[in-house]
Amino acid sequence: MLGLMQQQPLLISSIIDFAARHHGDTAIVSKTVEGPAPDGTGGVHRYTYRDARQRSRRLANALTSLGIGVGDRVATIAWNGHRHFELYYGVSGMGAVLHTLNPRLFPDQIAWIATHAEDSALCFDLTFAPLVEALAPRLTTVRHFVLMSDRAHMPSSSSVPRLRCYEDLLEAATDEGEWPAFDENTASSMCYTSGTTGNPKGVLYSHRSTILHAYAAALPDSLNLSARDTVLPVVPMFHANAWSLPYVAPMVGAGLVLPGKDLDGKSLYGLMESERVTCSAGVPTVWMGLLAHCREHGLRFSTMRRTAIGGSACPPAMIREFEVEHGVQVLHAWGMTETSPVGTVSQLKATHAALARPEQLAVQAKQGRSIFGVDMKIVGDRGEELPWDGKTFGHLLVKGPWIVSGYYRGDDRVLRDGWFPTGDVATIDPDGYMQITDRTKDVIKSGGEWISSIELENLAVAHPAVAEAACIGVRHPKWDERPLLVVVKRRDADLSREDLLAFLDGKIARWWMPDDVQFVEELPHTATGKLQKMKLREQFKDYVLPGSTAGFPPQP
Repeated sequence: MLGLMQQQPLLISSIIDFAARHHGDTAIVSKTVEGPAPDGTGGVHRYTYRDARQRSRRLANALTSLGIGVGDRVATIAWNGHRHFELYYGVSGMGAVLHTLNPRLFPDQIAWIATHAEDSALCFDLTFAPLVEALAPRLTTVRHFVLMSDRAHMPSSSSVPRLRCYEDLLEAATDEGEWPAFDENTASSMCYTSGTTGNPKGVLYSHRSTILHAYAAALPDSLNLSARDTVLPVVPMFHANAWSLPYVAPMVGAGLVLPGKDLDGKSLYGLMESERVTCSAGVPTVWMGLLAHCREHGLRFSTMRRTAIGGSACPPAMIREFEVEHGVQVLHAWGMTETSPVGTVSQLKATHAALARPEQLAVQAKQGRSIFGVDMKIVGDRGEELPWDGKTFGHLLVKGPWIVSGYYRGDDRVLRDGWFPTGDVATIDPDGYMQITDRTKDVIKSGGEWISSIELENLAVAHPAVAEAACIGVRHPKWDERPLLVVVKRRDADLSREDLLAFLDGKIARWWMPDDVQFVEELPHTATGKLQKMKLREQFKDYVLPGSTAGFPPQP
């Protein structure tokens, strides 16, 4: 017997329609890429969800007039701004596929990705005009180049062929017509992995997966968003759909603040205060700059109440500083491009209410528990499922309706008995809280036992003189590998190798103690802000640890 319910496909266009109808006056505020006018005015664009819906319809009609059709890939190279937001809805809403390109990748990688995806059009911000001029001759599948600008900011000359003005296209189009209806499993958007090893891989999201993911991301035990919030996504819209915030915010009617290209601490703090932002999201490296700015100038947040932190492990010291110094709740989260991306969020349960604050912070430092729709497990090297005891390390596998099943024009046999292998090593405690201990390729194996580089990094960053730290395995003649700490000091800080090792003493097992500490000016990061340990391992491949013939036996 079938239920007697209406059948409506889950389509992305329904989100912007809902926002325009039920939250039509809610504001979208964007820092413009063009900046202030010569007279000092402007620099900020303001409109509403009702306006955004109308312009998204114009955009869809404009793209149709250019010959863009269902399934065609429309690429973007753009910051978080109102035009990029319109592309999210106009492109997917018409049945085409939004392909967000990461401008922080090497030009060769961008050209390879755009060609592999067979992009038909490329829309880009003024900031990236020089990049697109250099890339254009190599983008052989792109038929239309669109500069996301008004006529006043169009360049007087450009080597980009068939260059069009975004605002001219919209002015010539109408907002008439309704969004087309089609199968909810139709592809909606795509994003390529950052490609730290081999070529990047294309992850192709569907309308159904995106809607279900947005529902789950909005839940109270997830990002906990509502119409009472004003959200500032620091995470770029070219990175895994900005963690779904361009979908979740209009879905719940939250205000949206888009920061443009200026992501330094001073700019973010000013925007958060002027627009009364209540919630944000980004990677730890961004928050380092914001917290340093607040620390240096004695600033506090007046409306900020919580922020999601993911992309890489958030140091417990950062969680404490946000919560103790600023009263801002940290939602430590985990996900990947392949998981749309939110998979777990570290929200406390009722059973944690009676715990002392340090014990609660220890739970929050974990990447958290699954949101509904995501299942996970840890397995050993032979595939055997491992216990949820909070101590046993294993390879993390996940499955769910917004988890990748295969890569675009690539290997579609990525699953293991229906589970996706994440490449992370993790523990899961009896309450279901998962904690990443390493990437599979980054785990340090000393004398046959695993050492968590992430835990060592988090402890090192807790030292008041440490700005950032990375831990890598260095070859050892007796133990195969031993940990080396690579550290960036805070400005004007005085810190020695002996000081830092003494700070770690007593906080970790003796055999986990790093064999050495090296101080550097900066650490390498990927295009999405993650520590690039592959480059560090290359940099220190010939490094000889002091006393490397001595050592001591690991103690499991």
